Amino acid sequence: MTFDSDDGKNIYRHSTSHVMAHAVKKLFPEARVAIGPAIQDGFYYDFDIDKTFTPEDLVSIEKEMEKIIKKDSPFVCRQIPRAEAISLFESVGEQYKVELLKEIPDEIVSVYEEDGFIDLCRGPHLPSTGKIAAVKLLSIAGAYWRGDEKRKMLQRIYGTSFSNPKELKKYLDFLEEVKKRDHRRIGKELDLFSINDEVGPGLILWHPNGALIRKTIEDFWRDEHLKAGYQLLYSPHIARLDLWRTSGHIDFYHENMYSPMEVEGTPYEIKPMNCPFHIHIYKSSLKSYREFPVRYAELGTVYRFERSGVLHGLLRVRGFTQDDAHIFAREDQIEEEILTVLDFILFILRTFGFEQFDTYLSTRPEKYVGTDEHWEKATAALESALRAKDLAYSIDEGGGAFYGPKIDIKVKDSLGRAWQCSTIQVDFNLPERFDMTYRGTDGREHRPIMVHRALMGSLERFFGVLVEHYAGAFPLWLAPVQVSVLTISEKHAPYAREIASAMRQKGIRAELDADSEKISNKIRKSTVKKVPYAIVIGDKESEQGSMSLRRRNGENVGPFTCDELVSFLLEEINTRR
Repeated sequence: MTFDSDDGKNIYRHSTSHVMAHAVKKLFPEARVAIGPAIQDGFYYDFDIDKTFTPEDLVSIEKEMEKIIKKDSPFVCRQIPRAEAISLFESVGEQYKVELLKEIPDEIVSVYEEDGFIDLCRGPHLPSTGKIAAVKLLSIAGAYWRGDEKRKMLQRIYGTSFSNPKELKKYLDFLEEVKKRDHRRIGKELDLFSINDEVGPGLILWHPNGALIRKTIEDFWRDEHLKAGYQLLYSPHIARLDLWRTSGHIDFYHENMYSPMEVEGTPYEIKPMNCPFHIHIYKSSLKSYREFPVRYAELGTVYRFERSGVLHGLLRVRGFTQDDAHIFAREDQIEEEILTVLDFILFILRTFGFEQFDTYLSTRPEKYVGTDEHWEKATAALESALRAKDLAYSIDEGGGAFYGPKIDIKVKDSLGRAWQCSTIQVDFNLPERFDMTYRGTDGREHRPIMVHRALMGSLERFFGVLVEHYAGAFPLWLAPVQVSVLTISEKHAPYAREIASAMRQKGIRAELDADSEKISNKIRKSTVKKVPYAIVIGDKESEQGSMSLRRRNGENVGPFTCDELVSFLLEEINTRR
């Protein structure tokens, strides 16, 4: 097995995690070790220690690891009785290993040892410590033991390792680029959004620049849904608790919901989903087969309880707006609707600049509702649509929701990172729970099939992905300020004001900078704010009535008259290039 395979990477990095734990114990004998798995692109290990680890400690631990690696001690696996392992770890005060051992049903367990350091582990490991070629410890974080916030907070050290220094450097360069693109940092620099503890963690405050981009996204979303035959809805933020009992959320989703509130003696719940509201709008009038499919869409804000430890900027929040839609269709319409939705998803994602996708077809889980026949038809329809669009996909066996199979699409950003955005889910459960019907060709009542569908997922998460994808340098149609109009001196302000006003009248977001500072400073400010274009107005432009556009990369285009300039910009905006 080699580092080129996923299993090889996991073994390599889990072995490195073992070496890190050994190094920590050598430097800090009082530390108690917990767990240290391999994870995507690296590893971590959790420690119980009274002192707080510092960046300087990471440097010392890394140097100690280098000594252990240089010694090239073999990893030795021993199979021993569980009772003996419990006694072994109790004797050295490793209570976390003892707790794990007491829950293992096997009578024989494995431990791994190198140069006197022994650890509970299923393995396998590398042949010896000297096989580890390149290591870097990355960060320190807090982590509750076994993810339970009622248990002790431990200290987690993250690291990574590679089979050669060149690959490690490449990865560290990648991490630097990720850091530069962090949407939280860029969001602050460009004044897009903020999160305030006095308001509450996971609740987003949209600033004017961010709100303007969001409006642009929402306007585009609504216009395209109307073109695609959807009807737009709005629904309340709370509903009677009984509604969520009927929908099954109390039974299946309770841990992600907030505590009920009481209104005039009746319990109400803040909404985690929009689905039940759309169902009741459907049920407000009798439906005939001739009306199908019925397509409802809503930018609906929902609230879900996420623990504070997993909140992350815009990417993991407690209040967010879903680009939600529900399609109610006859059984014979499902395949065509899925194909139409798939086209819609790809159109939306490509418009925002995403061209690479990871696609998954999630099939029936062990516990499910609905007939096998329904599941087979729905799964076949989803698979047929994927093949028709020539989309490569992976099967996620048993990964479907309890109410039906689904397609999940992850977009790949400019750094090749995959982000979950779009989903298409076929649901047999809610139409049954809410006793939804329509009048068929035979004059009898039939049950519709429901398709849950999101193109972008949530606006907050999608916006965060967009910020990192473009590193804040949005394309012209999305940029909060599209053109900076800059004056060389105060005498040029009147003409510059005319230019800025003419562009605003045509819907172009122009910002005038007629301050008395140097033009070089104005250009620098415009570039730092990542404004797509700047116009410099001086004597020549004022006298001749023509001007050039300066792209944020420094390239000049033009010259243009004012009318030509507006046409040039509108053409780029309207084609969303």
